[in-house]
Amino acid sequence: MAAYPKDRFDELPEDLKRIGAHRGPKKKGGGWVGFAWALLATGVLIFAGLYGLSKFVGVDVGLPIFQPAPTPTPTPTATPTADPVLDPTTIDPARAISVTVLNGTAVVDLEDTVGDALAAVGWSVNGRALAGEKDVAKTVVYYSDPANEDVARGVVVSLGAGEIRLVSPDIFPASPLTLVIGVDYPGATPAP
Repeated sequence: MAAYPKDRFDELPEDLKRIGAHRGPKKKGGGWVGFAWALLATGVLIFAGLYGLSKFVGVDVGLPIFQPAPTPTPTPTATPTADPVLDPTTIDPARAISVTVLNGTAVVDLEDTVGDALAAVGWSVNGRALAGEKDVAKTVVYYSDPANEDVARGVVVSLGAGEIRLVSPDIFPASPLTLVIGVDYPGATPAP
């Protein structure tokens, strides 16, 4: 075997306790620090990967920490309804309640027929006209003031059909109550 040539680093004094140009003696337990950092980095990468799978890909990883928080379902509250006004003559005149009748069907003059029937039982009908459409599905009494719910229910009772619906005041500004007759109204089918 060939001998390597010696240089100035091969003959160092013993009290330096150094080997080579820049290496010092290994510290006891120095390998555990590197292992701990590697373990921590691995845990963080696994956690981030599972979070990414559950959040962005939608994979259920089966861990409760990655489950979305349940959204509470609101409990429905009963809405108080006003008793219908069955006798239109008992309505305070200061309320200035009147009904506009709009025909939303293809039946000719149905707005006049329904308007005459309402006037015959005492309702104040201030207008009768055709609706913008001739195929309105449901008969609805629209009212813009919540205080007029009782009167709107009374009109539905007098008609024997329909439902009520609260709308903003700018929808039907000319009348407190607007009745739109739909094809579900009895007698709304055109004669052959």
